[in-house]
Amino acid sequence: MIDEENTVKRLFYFILLPAFSLFPFLFPLAAAAQPYPAKPVRMVIPFPPGGATDILARAIGQKLGEYLGQPVVIENRGGAGGNIGAELVAKAAPDGYTALFSTSGVIVVNPSLHRKMPFDPVKDFAPVAMAATHGNLLLVHPSLPVKSVKELIVLARAKPGQLNYGSGGVGTSPHLAAELFKVMTKTDLVHIPYKGGNQSVIGLLSGEVAVMFASIPSVLQHARSGRLRPLAITSAARSVVVPNLPTVAESGLPGYQVDIWLGVLVPAGTSREIITRLNAGIIKALNAPDLKERLEPEGFEPSNMSPEQFAQHIRAEIPVWARVVQAANLRAD
Repeated sequence: MIDEENTVKRLFYFILLPAFSLFPFLFPLAAAAQPYPAKPVRMVIPFPPGGATDILARAIGQKLGEYLGQPVVIENRGGAGGNIGAELVAKAAPDGYTALFSTSGVIVVNPSLHRKMPFDPVKDFAPVAMAATHGNLLLVHPSLPVKSVKELIVLARAKPGQLNYGSGGVGTSPHLAAELFKVMTKTDLVHIPYKGGNQSVIGLLSGEVAVMFASIPSVLQHARSGRLRPLAITSAARSVVVPNLPTVAESGLPGYQVDIWLGVLVPAGTSREIITRLNAGIIKALNAPDLKERLEPEGFEPSNMSPEQFAQHIRAEIPVWARVVQAANLRAD
C-alpha cells in the first residue's frame, strides 16, 4: 500500500501538477484560436444619426453581420467634424472588433483643417473597403429667386455676404463643396454650420439658410416633393437617380467636381486576415440584390476596391484637399 501511495504521489507531483500549472496559459491560447469574429463587431459612425453616412452604415452593417455570423453594432459618436469618433477607433485594439465607417472628409480633409489632429489618417488606420461614392446636390430654398447655377452666381455676386449656406459642420463634404464653389466663382456666401447633416437639411427646409450642398440620400425626397429646389449635382457625371439634373461643371462652372466616398477603416496593426474577411463581407453586402435595390435609388454608387486600392486612393486625395483648404483659407480651430 505504501509503495502504491508513493507511486501516486510521484505521479501527481512530477506529471500531473506541471500539467495543471499550464492551464492558465492554455486557456488564453484556446480563446485566441477561436475563429474571427467570436463576438459582436462595433462600427463607429463619427456623426449624429440620420445622415447619409448613418443610412449606408446601418444598411451595410446588417448585411455584414449576416455574413460574419455576429451582429454589427452601430455606434454614433459625433463631434469635431468627425474627429471624436475617428480618434476612438484609431486608439482601439487592432483586433477587428472596432471599425470606423467614415466619410472622405474626416480622413482626407480634416488633417488640413485642424492644427492638431488626434490621429494620423495614414499611420493610425488600415483601410478595409470603400463602400460607396455619391455626389452632393446643390439646392436652394424655393423662396430664393434662382433656378440655375448661373443665376445663383449672378445673385451671389450682386449680394456679397448677404446669402448664407448651411452644412453639417466645418470640414464636412458639403462645407468643402461650398467653399470650393465660392473660390471658383469669386462669391461671398456666409457659412452657417449645424451639428449634423440632418439638422442642416432642416435649416434649409425652414428657410434659416438659403443655399446648401447636401448628400443625395439626405435631400432627395425633399427635392422631388418641391420643398427644396435642386440646381445641379457636384459629381463629374450626372446621377442615374436624377438624370435630368445637370452637373455644376456643365451648368456654368467648368472644372468644378466634388465626389464623396464612404468607407470602412480599422485600427492600424489589424491582421491582414481580418481586413480581408471584412472587405469580402462588405463587398458581398453591397452586391446583395435587396441592398442594391435599396441604396441605388438614394444615389449611392457601390465600390469594389481592394484594401490596397482604397489606401492608395486616400493617400492621393489628402494633398488635393489640402490645396482646396489652403485656397479657401479655412481653419476648424
